[in-house]
Amino acid sequence: MARYKLSGKKHHLSHALKQASPVPSWVVAKTRGRVRRNPKQRRWRTTKIKV
Repeated sequence: MARYKLSGKKHHLSHALKQASPVPSWVVAKTRGRVRRNPKQRRWRTTKIKV
């Protein structure tokens, strides 16, 4: 990937990075296991972002 990114593209990629994070363990504990995984979780190698 290019070193210098356009600001719109950079914002889009950073947003996708935040969305892809797993659910924290305290959330699983608080919801008693009802919320276990993030539906928007993405594997960096297999699923690519449309930019």
